[in-house]
Amino acid sequence: MSFQFNKQLPKPREIKAKYPIPDELAKIKAARDQEIADILTGRSNKFLLIIGPCSADNEDAVLEYVTRLINVQDRVKDKILIIPRVYTNKPRTTGIGYKGMLHQPDPEKGADLLAGIVAIRKMHIDVIKKTGMSAADEMLYPENHWYLNDVLSYNAVGARSVEDQQHRLVASGVEGACGMKNPTSGDFRVMLNSIVAAQAKQQFIYRGWDVRTSGNPLAHAILRGSVSKHGKNIPNYHYEDLNLLCDMYHEFDLKNPACIVDCNHSNSGKQYLEQIRITREILYSRKYSQDIRSLVKGLMIESYLQPGSQKIGDGVFGKSITDPCLGWEDSEALIYEIAENV
Repeated sequence: MSFQFNKQLPKPREIKAKYPIPDELAKIKAARDQEIADILTGRSNKFLLIIGPCSADNEDAVLEYVTRLINVQDRVKDKILIIPRVYTNKPRTTGIGYKGMLHQPDPEKGADLLAGIVAIRKMHIDVIKKTGMSAADEMLYPENHWYLNDVLSYNAVGARSVEDQQHRLVASGVEGACGMKNPTSGDFRVMLNSIVAAQAKQQFIYRGWDVRTSGNPLAHAILRGSVSKHGKNIPNYHYEDLNLLCDMYHEFDLKNPACIVDCNHSNSGKQYLEQIRITREILYSRKYSQDIRSLVKGLMIESYLQPGSQKIGDGVFGKSITDPCLGWEDSEALIYEIAENV
């Protein structure tokens, strides 16, 4: 047979009942959700900064990283709202390689997906508990969203997923901020069509239910660069790209025009130090054009305790095992520089 059915997993409500988010933490998250919404809708002039490791592979290292963000957030709180990037699901172009904490294996038994779901949920709750900051994660598997919807303040739909119907429909039912990346082809119309779908009311089958959604007015664009048919990275953070997106947003007549620029991935060619230069260029474009300033609400930066990346098993604490990241010292200095220039 093609499928081996190992075991039926608990329903999301069962996992939430067993591992609930305490009321006081739920209130913290709700307040942050509102602050993020105010930024995306233009009611607040603060700048969003989604920052953290490419992949959240080690809970201790992730918690140390986000704990370091507390003092930085306090110093820039009048200018920037920091959303820790705690990405527990990783898309794989070939389907092979590290797929995130959900799939982290037991050497003897292989991946225990239930243990992965529990570990992810507990880590997101621990981040709020220890830092007062609710996090961002990628909605790689839309059917798993309901396990985490009450603990996340930001959801991203990735470049490989944004053309998928199920991702678009589920995004329409996400409560709060949901960023839709441009596809790897770089086509802005594909991305904007995904936002149209996410902002609309939808009816579809989800986890065996006939569901309806009210649409998500906080669905917005994320620019992450593209890849040519010959595999060359093509950035899309330049002034001309941002100006084009302003015009196309107007053409599509979408609610709450907003864009987050991903400074790594194909925008940097995964040259992690380039994120510093790219950040500076985007901030300059915002100063030069009021339209771009109104549209670009924030940045996404990959950053960890140690700079660069390592192979799985190398054992360097706080160093990425996927894409290379800025180290802490450069990241801290860059956050202060952003605060001075937004």
